[in-house]
Order: sequence, then structure tokens, then C-alpha cells
Amino acid sequence: MVKKIGEVPAPPTPAPAVGVRKSGEPAFGEILRREIRQAELKFSAHAERRLAERQISLGPHDLEKINQAASLAEAKGSRRSLLIYGDLALVTSIANRTVVTAVNGEAAANNVFTNIDSAVIVK
Repeated sequence: MVKKIGEVPAPPTPAPAVGVRKSGEPAFGEILRREIRQAELKFSAHAERRLAERQISLGPHDLEKINQAASLAEAKGSRRSLLIYGDLALVTSIANRTVVTAVNGEAAANNVFTNIDSAVIVK
């Protein structure tokens, strides 16, 4: 008896490895966290209004120092921090890289800052 010749199924080909990284390369999550960490601080509309009302202007050098302080707070695990820069106090959401409010020396007197988990004194 003669058997019919039919299609011969091709052996399955292995799927290419997706998302495999070489050893020593950082994971996507680590790269993303690093990029977010290096992002500049944003100022909320409220914080911008407070700075304008109190006629406080911050130059590039000031912003760099404040950014470094936020990065330091983040490295220590802070989520909401009080950044003290000269006579300026900035309540900052470290997780969102956003300055929530700004208070200068006069307004900061007799003020209680709540909902913060750290304070960084910027020199």
C-alpha cells in the first residue's frame, strides 16, 4: 500500500527574545528613574504666584542648587521635603519633582510646615 504524500509541517521556530538585555546594562525602570531624577523641578501655579507676590526671582544658579537639594532628598527616600534656600522655604513634592509652595523669611516666621518627611538646607 502506498501512503499519500502530504504537507510536512515545518518545525516551530523559536521566537526572538524580546526585552532581553545584556548583562551589565541597566533595566528600563532604572533608566526611567534616572531620567526623571535628572529632570528639572517644576513650579506649581501656586508656587509661581507666591514667588511673584513676594517679588522673588530665581536665577539659573539658584535653580541648579535647588535641583541638587531635591535630588539629595530623593536619594534619601523623601517624598515631600522642605527645601530651605537662604530665607526662602520651598515645600516640594520630590516624587513629582514639583515645588508646591514658596515662603520667604517674613512669611515663614511663626509658620508650621506639615505633610513633609524631610528638610534640606541648601548652601
